[in-house]
Amino acid sequence: MEAVLQAGDAEDWVYKGEGAANLILSYTGSSPSMLGKVLRAKKILNDKAQPAPNCVVFSSFEQLLWGEIPELVESVKQDLLPQAYAVHVMSQHLGANHVDGGVRVRVSKDFLEIVGKNVLSARPTWRVNASAIDTSADSALLISDHSLFSGKSRGSSCIAVEIKAKCGFLPSSEYISKENSIKKQVTRYKMHQHLKFHQGEVSKTSEYDPLDLFSGSKERIHTAIKSFFSTPQNNFRIFVNGSLVFGGMGGGADKVHPNETEKCLEDLSKVSGLQLSDFIELLSEAIYKSGVLDKLLATQKLDDHDIEGAIHLYYNITSQPCLVCKNISDAELLRKYAVLHSLSLDKSCKIIRDFLISATAKDCSLMMSFQPRECEKTDSEYDSVFLESVNRIYDYKANFVDLDVKPLDKMVHYFKLDQKIVNFYTKHGEVGRIACDSSKGGGSTDSTKVQPQH
Repeated sequence: MEAVLQAGDAEDWVYKGEGAANLILSYTGSSPSMLGKVLRAKKILNDKAQPAPNCVVFSSFEQLLWGEIPELVESVKQDLLPQAYAVHVMSQHLGANHVDGGVRVRVSKDFLEIVGKNVLSARPTWRVNASAIDTSADSALLISDHSLFSGKSRGSSCIAVEIKAKCGFLPSSEYISKENSIKKQVTRYKMHQHLKFHQGEVSKTSEYDPLDLFSGSKERIHTAIKSFFSTPQNNFRIFVNGSLVFGGMGGGADKVHPNETEKCLEDLSKVSGLQLSDFIELLSEAIYKSGVLDKLLATQKLDDHDIEGAIHLYYNITSQPCLVCKNISDAELLRKYAVLHSLSLDKSCKIIRDFLISATAKDCSLMMSFQPRECEKTDSEYDSVFLESVNRIYDYKANFVDLDVKPLDKMVHYFKLDQKIVNFYTKHGEVGRIACDSSKGGGSTDSTKVQPQH
């Protein structure tokens, strides 16, 4: 971290996107060391009463939880936690070739203040109202821009897709209560969609089914990708030569207008000559062939207790009376939970570590970028797929992004949100979907899915 980004460097960084904890800036200058990079700058919430969105300091319980990974605990003191977590934890599960830890660069207060002002107009209004760039930070994380091909391929045309796949399996944990058994039949994503629609966070429920994307079936992967085009929300974005052409900047209320889809297809066609059906086939084939979602699914499945079981281990670690058991009258459930409360501290920590790693995997994004192979060379450093419809080979690469550690104290939030989502779906279920479809003049399109049990 020798160089420091100063006020004069701010004009070279533009808005790329953002999540709950970080602002993503794209480099537009000419410095060789920065070309093809993005900067992840920390954010702070405008509401000071709310906890910080990212885990900056480990509590004593988190030091206990992650103590077996000394590099992680040590990284907190150096403000290197996101980088260390990606390298020492997530890459072990997702594969080092799919995880970019990045490097820290020093930033001045003036740089952050100017960048913060410069990107205001590009940020979604609700994001601006909720958070701002943290001007007190003295460093930021520099990582490769995975919407581009780097190095010698940078000048070539490139199409990249960002997919926030969400949880790709149905839980089967014995710790799920009978009242919540619908969780074993309907995906968390679908149930959450109904709550979001009710709360006005989305204009319509998504047609996307994570089980299709993670199915390992090329046909079902194809179906999942097609569904993104009608309801991308913040789950699907397309970049052409590094510029966003389809999908929102984050936030489920984003609506897709027909002209946006049309413009996206025009851009795709100009850059690659691909029609929509060709593009969907290309992406489906690459996802299927790469097997990259198999690694993600296996990591998600580290959560084998579900939050209804894991929450009890949280209380074991924090040495607090279990507030969940206090409100349960089911004798059989209490017996199962008593067994959890009798587990050793080491075992409790192992289960919670796995749960939090799984939570990161359920919330991260997959970036897949493509470029047409310029000649018939066979020594490409990248994997490739042959697209029969256009008789052309495309190189591709796959990377996981947004691999942040989840704070231990978020366990209570996870539990409350889970109960809220399931309770709403159990009570209202398809009623919300029917109301939504009726408002568009159509009937339910999800009649083949499992109905809620009342």
